[in-house]
Amino acid sequence: MKKISPLQAKRAAYQPKLPPALTAGAIVKAVEGKATTAAGDAAKIKKLFPATYGSPEVTFQMGGASKCPAVNVGVILSGGQAPGGHNVIAGIFDGIKSLNSRSKLYGFLRGPDGLIKNEYVELKKDIIDDYRNTGGFDMIGSGRTKLETEEHFQATQKHCEALNISALVIIGGDDSNTNACLLAEYFKSRKIPLQVIGCPKTIDGDLKNENIETSFGFDTACRVYSELIGNICRDANSAKKYWHFIKLMGRSASHIALECALQTQPNITIISEEVAEKKMTLADIVDSMAEAIAARSLKGCNFGVALIPEGLIEFIPEMKKLIGALNDILAKEAEEFKKLNDLDDSLEFVRVRLSKELAKVFNSLPGGIQLQLCMDRDPHGNVQVSQIETEKLLAEMVGKRLKEMAAKKQFKGKFSSQTHFFGYEGRCAAPSNYDADYCYSLGYTAAALVGAGYTGYMSSVRNTTQPSAKWSAGGVPITMMMNVERRHGADKPVIRKALCELEGAPFKFFAKNRAKWALETDYVYPGPIQYFGPSEVCDLVSKTLELEQKKK
Repeated sequence: MKKISPLQAKRAAYQPKLPPALTAGAIVKAVEGKATTAAGDAAKIKKLFPATYGSPEVTFQMGGASKCPAVNVGVILSGGQAPGGHNVIAGIFDGIKSLNSRSKLYGFLRGPDGLIKNEYVELKKDIIDDYRNTGGFDMIGSGRTKLETEEHFQATQKHCEALNISALVIIGGDDSNTNACLLAEYFKSRKIPLQVIGCPKTIDGDLKNENIETSFGFDTACRVYSELIGNICRDANSAKKYWHFIKLMGRSASHIALECALQTQPNITIISEEVAEKKMTLADIVDSMAEAIAARSLKGCNFGVALIPEGLIEFIPEMKKLIGALNDILAKEAEEFKKLNDLDDSLEFVRVRLSKELAKVFNSLPGGIQLQLCMDRDPHGNVQVSQIETEKLLAEMVGKRLKEMAAKKQFKGKFSSQTHFFGYEGRCAAPSNYDADYCYSLGYTAAALVGAGYTGYMSSVRNTTQPSAKWSAGGVPITMMMNVERRHGADKPVIRKALCELEGAPFKFFAKNRAKWALETDYVYPGPIQYFGPSEVCDLVSKTLELEQKKK
């Protein structure tokens, strides 16, 4: 028998909350709204998705039919892990069983690959019960293969038909749900009776809009990171001798960095979207950080905490240009570059091929970062930005800038840095009560969408800052969230990423308080996620969601 922790044993008994429309089961009344359009490029999206474009939003109410035929449903986990994925699957299982006790759920193993290769397991009650309210995706595994070719679609149809599966639920982020939309269009346009439903997953928090309040996993991951940041804040305030530079996961948007800043009140937090808006150079960022550190030193505080979003480097205009130029150079001359064995020769190979302007930027970087920009490539030949040690880059450059300031008597304090990267620590944590409830509701709602016959929809649960009695459940057409972007030289339909809004309530609150947090030692120590105890401790929502929904 598999050994489990005392916490896991107690959490297995937790019964997640549901929107009232679903509390009597997944047999509900679907109320349709008006026809929808797209987030952008409506004419192009309509042309690409003629069968699914313009579908209405759907809201569920109690009062549906009393019986429903048995359904076989397939589920895949796609992309990176996020806390709560198992509860989505549990919600789907309980939801389809409430439709008809003879319904079956099949989990395709290791993500889309399992669907393509027909590798699956029937998810029965004993399996589901082992994973309720647990973190991770280890129930069936995940993968990053994109379902976007004719061969993929045909394999999906073949393998689903063999299992008598009439609906697929794809649990993933923006790319995965874009693929779900492509699948739904393919089947519906060919009158193939196979529904496709998506669920919004990503700890990055960039899959959200007016209809999707948040992506699942964001709440838990930010609480894990905030606990760690709070611990470091306490250590900094105890030792009083280090500046901690902490990079936080979040491939493009800065939602995680902003949320953790709101939870812990560190001295410095960089928001990539603000950097891009203000067209800040790398030197501008370094100067602003050095000035903040110097200002704290005048108060006798030679310590502090700085948060840095993972995707920052691509938001700095000259760094974005440099990365683009490096991608072109190393793609066109890949074979010649591979022949070089000496690191200095490799750097010189790149340096002489850059423009004078970009060579200057390249030369300003520490040697280690130069090598990372040249050596670490993804399968498409692009720089792997997530592997660039931005926290070390800034710590080193800020230290150098402070030495220059000290020489001019502009800095009389001490500076010593420590660097950290928090990423994988948060992706598979046991879900917070919020994510446990939200994910279960998303899965149950997906089952309701299947039972009501919809396809090309994303499961939506709203009003989650309120007690569950006020939550609403329904579905949003995925085409409603899409626009067209230029990728790899071609127009591609994609779900529009939600970046941090500088006019949004969370950033405005942060901007209003950051000057005070920079000078003072106003750290907040959130501590670990609490699962048992008073509601005001255990049933929190993210600061981001709280501020966004405050006036609604």
